[in-house]
Amino acid sequence: MARFKRILLKLSGESLAAGSGFGIDVQRLTEYAQQIKEIHEMGVQIGIVIGGGNIFRGLSGASKGFDRVKGDQMGMMATVINSLALSSALDSVGVKNKVLTAIRMEPVGEFYSKWKAIDAMNDGYVCVFSAGTGSPYFTTDTGSSLRGVEIEADVMLKGTRVDGVYTADPEKDPTATKFNDITYSEVLARNLKVMDLSAIVMCSDNNLPIYVFNMDVVGNLRRVMEGEEIGTYVHK
Repeated sequence: MARFKRILLKLSGESLAAGSGFGIDVQRLTEYAQQIKEIHEMGVQIGIVIGGGNIFRGLSGASKGFDRVKGDQMGMMATVINSLALSSALDSVGVKNKVLTAIRMEPVGEFYSKWKAIDAMNDGYVCVFSAGTGSPYFTTDTGSSLRGVEIEADVMLKGTRVDGVYTADPEKDPTATKFNDITYSEVLARNLKVMDLSAIVMCSDNNLPIYVFNMDVVGNLRRVMEGEEIGTYVHK
């Protein structure tokens, strides 16, 4: 039995680039699709939000002279590109799926609504939510929290390149120690960079727990769903 019935899976755009730092690594994309297929076959209902940082980040664009609103809109389009790539990879492994966009752009994807997404998941589709919230000044972290709350997910699984939440950045501080579980309020008090402040507050206000784990290790998504404690559980 799967640990959760319905999940919101947040994937990093940067992770899609693997070691190259830019673009889409086909092997990493295929690994993600296979991992998603594994838990889909367990009967888990799956909504996915994927970032666009491997292509363009609105905030970094603004620092280089881009208009912030246009830069964020470019970032939204980057998430659509990644979502279409993931959709194609899911197609190739036999997982039926839908791309839902926060901005109207048929026939690229269907326009998002909560009820459309829930109906699709109940019908066995994996839903890939793209274009963030559809508004500038919000990151895909906040978009993930919003979609997770809207679709009434049991948990947000935040797939990263580290295996949980630490007292400091483990890639920079070798003395950093990992939390097995931690409360939202402690995350905020310690200023830990789990997600954006607005995303954490939204999850806290709506009691959507977050499970942070390393998605780049093949098989980890299934291990999380089987109940293995391989990451960090963020909760009330």
